[in-house]
Amino acid sequence: MSFGQFIAILRARWVLSASLLVLTVLTTVVVSMLLPKQYSAVASVVIDPKPDPLSSVLYGGGANPAFMATQVDVILSDRVALRVVRNLKLAENPQVRAQWLEETKGVGSLESWLAESFQKSLDVKPSRESNVISVGYRGTDPRFAAALANAFVQAYAETTLELKVDPAKQYGAFFDVRAKEARDALERVQAKLSDFQKESGITAVDERLDIENARLNELSTQLVGLQALASDSGSRQNASKGAGGERMQEVLGNPLISSLKADQSRLEARLEELNSKLGANHPQVIEAKANLAELQKRITEETAKISSSLGVSNSINQQRLNELRAALEAQRAKVLQMKAVRDQAAVLARDVESSQRAYDMVVSRLNQTNLESQTTQSYVSVLTQAEPPLKPSSPRIMLNTALSIFVGTLLAIGAAFLLEMLDRRVRSVEDVAAVIGLPVIGTLPKPGSSSASQRGVASLMQQRILGQLAAPSKGA
Repeated sequence: MSFGQFIAILRARWVLSASLLVLTVLTTVVVSMLLPKQYSAVASVVIDPKPDPLSSVLYGGGANPAFMATQVDVILSDRVALRVVRNLKLAENPQVRAQWLEETKGVGSLESWLAESFQKSLDVKPSRESNVISVGYRGTDPRFAAALANAFVQAYAETTLELKVDPAKQYGAFFDVRAKEARDALERVQAKLSDFQKESGITAVDERLDIENARLNELSTQLVGLQALASDSGSRQNASKGAGGERMQEVLGNPLISSLKADQSRLEARLEELNSKLGANHPQVIEAKANLAELQKRITEETAKISSSLGVSNSINQQRLNELRAALEAQRAKVLQMKAVRDQAAVLARDVESSQRAYDMVVSRLNQTNLESQTTQSYVSVLTQAEPPLKPSSPRIMLNTALSIFVGTLLAIGAAFLLEMLDRRVRSVEDVAAVIGLPVIGTLPKPGSSSASQRGVASLMQQRILGQLAAPSKGA
């Protein structure tokens, strides 16, 4: 189809096309004028998932797209809508209840019905490059739309706070029970340790063990010294039993024996002198010999006493050595026993420490969850409050009129072509040539046309005939 045929069809069907266009535009304008005016009130909030200044410094960056999409879903959720109904106390309004009974016949919940109706007029749009979310509400009353938009923002902030606080409260209750159990376990192990300390007679502090170790070391030192002393006394006793007993230090250092030996030396010198002067049978010589023998006997007796005293001393040293060894063994056994008991006490003490650490961790977590459950700060902050709009957002008469003109034009053209397809007519010379398949020789002018027009038509007709006749000749 050529452009001339297209124009010819429109010129032939212009009444229908114009009627459809005018009807479409008038219908759109009338409907737009009859539709109730809708007002859109918009409030905005800022999402900050880290309101704590310290956490904001430690963990930089904004909210990710998934988090923002989640917040949009939260705003559009039934929980937020139901909170709006409860906050505004609309369920207590007799008119609202009567409307609900009229529409639902009392089926379902009034709060759910109101929440569903509110959600239909709610419009939530997140910003693409920021953490701002716009919450809009459409209504016939501008003040009501603004109130609903602000109510949704407030309900959203309260819901986010609940979503943050409620898990903390649940965790707090859980950790409260765990803290009581941990405290009971700690008290049990502490009581067990105390009973064991009372039964064994030791304390957690190893002072007594240090005293016993010091006593063991002291006994060991005494034993070493006494062993040396016993060895020395034994050697002296053995030396006193032989011929070298007179040369022992105890004998040589004895003043009585020294005095007796001095007298013996003088008496021997006198006996030698008397023996040389008077002879061996002289009474003085015999008396001197008797005195010398008596003196020698006393020296021997005194030496024997000293030797016997050395034996007694050696016996005492050996006895003390045996007693000290027994005491050392008893002390060692006591220390080992105390160490074994101390090891058992150490195991119980470690159990107490482990229970104490577990209890401290649970209490710390409990305190943290309690603080989180008492927080009043949400990560949602109201950026702007919705104000009653001055102009309605819909219907937009100018926009609807422009769209109706575009749609009406399409309908008009479509209707014209549809009728043309149902009732095909010849509109131009090209249509005749296309239908009969023969060249057009000439055309008759319309009545009343001017000669100039006739000449123009004749000239045009000649050009068409010559063109159509030349085409077959070229093909031949």
